[in-house]
Amino acid sequence: MFHAIVPPYLLEQLERSAGDPSVRARIRQSLQHDAVLRTRPAAGRERMAAAEGGGRQRKVYDAENGTDLPGTLIRSEGDVPVQDQATNQAYDGTGATWTLFKECFGRDSIDGAGLVLTSTVHYDRGYANAFWDGAQMVFGDGDGEIFGNFTSAIDVTGHELTHGVTQFTANLAYDGQSGALNESTSDVFGSLAKQYALGQSAADADWLIGAGLFLPGVQGVALRSMKAPGMAYDDPRLGKDPQPADMSGYVDTADDNGGVHINSGIPNRAFYLVATELGGNAYDDAGKIWYSTLTSGKLAASAGFKDFAAATEAAARDLFGDESPQLAAVTTAWQTVGVLGDQTSLMNAAQTNLETSTPPAAPPDPQLPDQQPVDERARVE
Repeated sequence: MFHAIVPPYLLEQLERSAGDPSVRARIRQSLQHDAVLRTRPAAGRERMAAAEGGGRQRKVYDAENGTDLPGTLIRSEGDVPVQDQATNQAYDGTGATWTLFKECFGRDSIDGAGLVLTSTVHYDRGYANAFWDGAQMVFGDGDGEIFGNFTSAIDVTGHELTHGVTQFTANLAYDGQSGALNESTSDVFGSLAKQYALGQSAADADWLIGAGLFLPGVQGVALRSMKAPGMAYDDPRLGKDPQPADMSGYVDTADDNGGVHINSGIPNRAFYLVATELGGNAYDDAGKIWYSTLTSGKLAASAGFKDFAAATEAAARDLFGDESPQLAAVTTAWQTVGVLGDQTSLMNAAQTNLETSTPPAAPPDPQLPDQQPVDERARVE
């Protein structure tokens, strides 16, 4: 299954709004590649193999601006850094993700059985995306106007590799609410991979997905904000971040596989609220609850938000007890975003017919004193 970090509605908006014809052409080419990739099997499926004896094993290939995968092998596990920065960043990002899952959750690679982490860099020319194709990671160099190199953000690598974890565990269907949960789970563990690598607590983290991808001149800090969905960017070329922060802004649409990249803001914020309420490191108690939920085998592939919320409550109860602050934090977070509790009016106030050229405005975030775009280093006290 093809999963890309930049949603199609954002690239479609850019293709319409970019003033430079060469930029429009590069974005259009990225969209065309993505459309083809969504319809074909994983190119690297035959290369999926466990490392001998388990443990971390990485291989980074160079597509040399072509589209044949995997490309030429440039760096393998244990090799010294090479001159190509993208290769080294892909090597480090996949390593950071493996380390998070192994050291925090006891998982040996993406499949739990030592899968070799395969990456390809320099895919195509001006390709403005990164994706997991069901078997490996692929990174574009960016279009040079809006997006820089996609290997630069650890959380993007962690996000895409977590699609693989979900593929091997809950296998959440990539449509509607289950698809939004699939996306949200990737954002959660992508952010945790960055936090663990940087030694950040929940209070220290930026809670941004894709910080640093935008090039200078873009009015935005990242692709998404888990702390304040809807506030990551507001740019004439990109439009306004369409993610809702709670169920009152839920977008009922056929676009984007039923809004999987849009409505994921709701469970994203729920995790952020749990992690910051509990304090300390988000990859400890909060991360264990989400990981247990994903890997328990009790979550249906078609699970919706209420199903997932109930499953996180069950996981918190099993891990920490009926009277635990962890369970209380989970319940309160889902109530705050309108998925659980008596806020049923939020569940019924959905927006419809998403217009990709004019994304819906984000609901106000009550934790922010104003409605300016979130600074990359903004903190909630």
